[in-house]
Formats: sequence, C-alpha cells, structure tokens
Amino acid sequence: MLGHGLDRLYPSQNRATADKMLENGGLLSEYPSGTIRDRENFPQRNRIVAGIADATVVVEAGIKGGALITAEIANSYNRDVFAFPGRLGDHFSEGCNFLICNNKAALLTCVADLAFSLGWEKTDHAKPVEQFTLPLDLSTDERLIFDILQEHKTPLAIDDLTIKANMPMSMLAMNLLNMEMQGYISSLPGKTYKVS
Repeated sequence: MLGHGLDRLYPSQNRATADKMLENGGLLSEYPSGTIRDRENFPQRNRIVAGIADATVVVEAGIKGGALITAEIANSYNRDVFAFPGRLGDHFSEGCNFLICNNKAALLTCVADLAFSLGWEKTDHAKPVEQFTLPLDLSTDERLIFDILQEHKTPLAIDDLTIKANMPMSMLAMNLLNMEMQGYISSLPGKTYKVS
C-alpha cells in the first residue's frame, strides 16, 4: 500500500521488491498518479493496510510512528494484532513492548505462533475438507447425463453416453454443449466428457 501515486516509488531502493510484488500480486494506492509522498499520506494509508490484512504484525517500532498507528487502527477494526517483544531500553522495541504490555497486541516469539493463532497450521493427519455439492439447475435430460458421467471414474465417449442415456445423438450433443457452457462438465479430446 503506497502513500503516493502509482507512477512513483518511495523509497526508490525498494524498486526490486516492488517489481517482485508486481509479478505475484500488485501495488495498491488510493492516490492518483502524480501525487507525491507527503507526511500525512502515510498514516492515512495505514487504515487501508489494517483493513485488508488478516492480521497486523509489529516486528520493530518506536513508541511513536506508523506501526503503532496501524496497530491502533487494526484494534479499532477488531483485527488481530501481534508483536515481537524486544530488549528493554531498546528504542525500536519500545513500541512492541508497549503494545504487548497494554494488551493491544498478542505476544509472538516465532513465526509458528502466528500460524497457530490464525489457524494456518497444516496437520498431516487432518482429513481434507469435502466439497459440498451445490444444487444443480439442470433439466431432466441434463440431470440424467450428469448422473451417468458422475458414476464413471473415467471420461465417457459420446457414443457410450448416447447408449447409456438412451438419447438421440443430436439431443445429447445439444445438452452436452449447454452443460459445458454452464461449467457442469468438461469436454476432452476424442469427444469424451467428464464432470467438472
């Protein structure tokens, strides 16, 4: 999240990082192109940072500054806030220690703490979540075709499908096209079909 227009980058030494972000995501700004960086822009943009993030994590922060502003805003949005503690008397630990001490941030001692707190941990023995079948808006003929395709583990050729469905080829082709356009089935090479 930028505190200026997308036509510039501050600080300029972050250009390589910004380019990597563009490859896998993007840059975001509420300011129009041509807007220069301004002191007021950065605290203002923090409200959006706090709003779009799953959690705010403060690694190092002085007792005043943008990180604490973002943490306060995240708290006001009822978002999770975490902080890594630092050494007593260290200027860049004062903000983190203040947040933890005043129950404005949960204590983190390692990255695994964050994954656990947000439910991001993956367990090897966890049963995969089953996808529930959504109600299908299919005609009677389409439902018959869908059920036949769903019963078979491998894709079915159109010739086999016309026999199993006991349906004329022209009617079957029309139904298959309609179902494919709705995303219920997929056509494969060799005029074979399967449930999507």
